[in-house]
Amino acid sequence: MIWAKEETLSRAEIEALQLARLQETVCRVYEKVQPYREKMDAAGVKPDDIRTLSDLKRLPFVTKQDMRDNYPFGLFAVPKDELVRIHASSGTTGKPTVVGYTKRDLDVWTETVSRIAALGGATRQDVAQICFGYGMFTGALGLHYGLEKIGAAMVPSSTGNTEKQIMYMKDFGTTLLVATPSYALRIAEVAMQMGIDPKTGLNVKIGLLGSELLTEAMRTEMHKLWGDEMLVTSNYGMSELNGPGVSGECEYLCGMHINEDFFIPEIIDPKTGEVLSPGEKGELVITCIYKEALPLIRYRTKDITRLIYEPCKCGRTTVRMENLDGRTDDMLKIRGVNVFPSQIEEVLLGIDQIGPHYEIIVTRKDHTDRLEIRVELADPVDEFRKLQELEQKIRHKLRMVLGLDAKIRLESPNTLQRFEGKAQRIKDLRKI
Repeated sequence: MIWAKEETLSRAEIEALQLARLQETVCRVYEKVQPYREKMDAAGVKPDDIRTLSDLKRLPFVTKQDMRDNYPFGLFAVPKDELVRIHASSGTTGKPTVVGYTKRDLDVWTETVSRIAALGGATRQDVAQICFGYGMFTGALGLHYGLEKIGAAMVPSSTGNTEKQIMYMKDFGTTLLVATPSYALRIAEVAMQMGIDPKTGLNVKIGLLGSELLTEAMRTEMHKLWGDEMLVTSNYGMSELNGPGVSGECEYLCGMHINEDFFIPEIIDPKTGEVLSPGEKGELVITCIYKEALPLIRYRTKDITRLIYEPCKCGRTTVRMENLDGRTDDMLKIRGVNVFPSQIEEVLLGIDQIGPHYEIIVTRKDHTDRLEIRVELADPVDEFRKLQELEQKIRHKLRMVLGLDAKIRLESPNTLQRFEGKAQRIKDLRKI
């Protein structure tokens, strides 16, 4: 089902709409957002210089660091009393990156997610169960309102208590599952442990998956557990760009259609910043051209992909982005949560009883990511109670910063590997 006519515009119509919205956005942020104005002045570019879409490359990039440097509302283009929603996500410094929405922003966000859900096969006949955590994370509420607009019956079950999730699925007749790929697999495995075959004992026909990379191997595993008839699609977004709703896969699974009337995508060389030719792989940069509260221009996502302009069999004319290859930085995504090694380091270095050497180990068991951190004691500790107290202290501080739990292994002094060059502190042992 094609949700909106804007998904089938000609390339000329799409680009004309993009240019008009880009020019308006650039003028507005130059007038109302001082950090943008300073960046543009430093780059020697004025709003009147943006005459064509190709002039977009003249504008300076914006990064997550700009959001941190202007925490909490310094990049906003509207006064705080015009905000109707505030979300936030954690960042490397311990301060969250803050995003805000006006009433129109929420309407647009809902519209974009409705399109993505329709791309993934959702209809008003569906019973949609959302197994994302509700809260400051944008994923759950974003998918909730988009699916609700389509007319689906919503089951906001959030995360955790997998057996109860399965009970809801069985009793309510859930047909559509919103979750991370790894948790969708975990649900299926627990169901089988309960004596329920997901293929026949549950009625889930659509997996609208996000917040983690969905590899083809993971999709194949989904079909093994949930059945070949299940439509498993991936969708893309991030809090800074609204949340979910930037792009999503259709039934043909040949890339994620981008909502181009709201977002302009570019692919750049992550090292030079040079805009690459269509079809080349590089870092995805997104410009938001219809946001009121936080209209980010040329936002560097750090995600690696390429753009596909060839027509799609589904009838949509919007450009598609290939499923992600990874990121340009060392961010880890664990159970749908972004984790930066520097966040962990900041916590560890603030605890006197442990030394500066540590190791981060990420594994996957039962399709669930597990985080383990090995840390050295600063001095030997012989009393078991004190070791337990220290372990709990570290776990608590990390949970407060990361939003997830980690296993802590306290090691004797001088046992972890030392490095003469750049330290290799991360072992990502997940096999997907």
